[in-house]
Amino acid sequence: MGQEEEAQSLALTPTWVVASVCLVIVAISLAAERLLHRLGKVLKFNGQEALFSALQRVKEELMILGFISFLLSVCQNLINRICIPESAARIMLPCIEESKAREDAAKLCKRKGEVPMLSEEALHQLHIFIFVLGVVHVLFCVTTLLLGGAKMRTWNKWEKEIQQGRLNEREKRPGWMKPSAVRWIIAFFKQFYNSVGKPDYQVLRSAFVLRHYPNRPDFDFHKYMVRALEHDFKEVVGISWYLWLFVIVFLLLNINGWHTYFWLSFLPLILLLIVGTKLEYISTRLAQEAADCSDEASGNPWTKPCKEHFWFSHPRAVLHLIHFILFQNSFEMAFFFWVLATYGFDSCIMENRSYALPRLAIGIIVQVLCSYSTLPLYAIVTHVRSRYTINFTKNTA
Repeated sequence: MGQEEEAQSLALTPTWVVASVCLVIVAISLAAERLLHRLGKVLKFNGQEALFSALQRVKEELMILGFISFLLSVCQNLINRICIPESAARIMLPCIEESKAREDAAKLCKRKGEVPMLSEEALHQLHIFIFVLGVVHVLFCVTTLLLGGAKMRTWNKWEKEIQQGRLNEREKRPGWMKPSAVRWIIAFFKQFYNSVGKPDYQVLRSAFVLRHYPNRPDFDFHKYMVRALEHDFKEVVGISWYLWLFVIVFLLLNINGWHTYFWLSFLPLILLLIVGTKLEYISTRLAQEAADCSDEASGNPWTKPCKEHFWFSHPRAVLHLIHFILFQNSFEMAFFFWVLATYGFDSCIMENRSYALPRLAIGIIVQVLCSYSTLPLYAIVTHVRSRYTINFTKNTA
């Protein structure tokens, strides 16, 4: 009796049930679409073209996730009819347990002595995972923008103080801070508490205005930095092909006993610490060079391009790393919440609690540190002294 109820088709379902479910789904979908459309109009009205482009990229990624879910639904029967040897179905399992789906394998595969490649239950859980991935990715993008905006509000306070003539002199470095090894150590710890201090902000601002707007000492450098952050944010909200490749590799290697999910959670943290330290080091060097510049009187400070301070003289490589860090972190959090909702906290996929809780803590730390410190730091380091900056400022002045 229970099996017949579970297999009940749409033809045997009351019409009011079908209509009610469709009404709720369509209403939620239209409300979300109208909300995004309205948000896009507000961004365009306020002249925030970079954020509008970022919103368009988010909508494109949601469309891709929806199309993937659509393909899974349409191809469900076809996938269920693909049979594989039972021995192959026991290779590279996330959990060493006999699932109910294997016991209720399709009759077609049973006659061949095989099992379905992917059961209906597994397809349903995959649908849920795609939905959770989309929701978490959007929420983390919003969190990144909000935390970056919070950092910018601190810079706005400094901008007002500077324009009012309340300046802070940049202290000269003592001799023990001059060795390169010491500067790297200081840069590592500085990213946690004061990624860009007011003296450094003041020096970088003064040098930027002197180079690009020598006749406008009241130039709103904070507003320019907000636009720069929005431009960089547009680059890190999408899901590129290599990020999808990472998802596939992760799903492939999530094998019982390997603790892949636990060890992989350290990857964004390690990359973030390396990138943050590098950007802090560059920021300190730029501020020092600006303060010690010998040709400021000629109105042409910073004769060397900023990109020479980056790995391979390629600043965008750092932005790609930040993009990977943010996506990988949101993917791991999506996987965590999906496992929690689908299988529970004590499931074999979640593994031991001693593994699960550190992953959650690492994910929160990475999101906050990258959004509040690393991404704004990248914005000021790259846009304050590059050829691209000159073209960009013309659109924001």
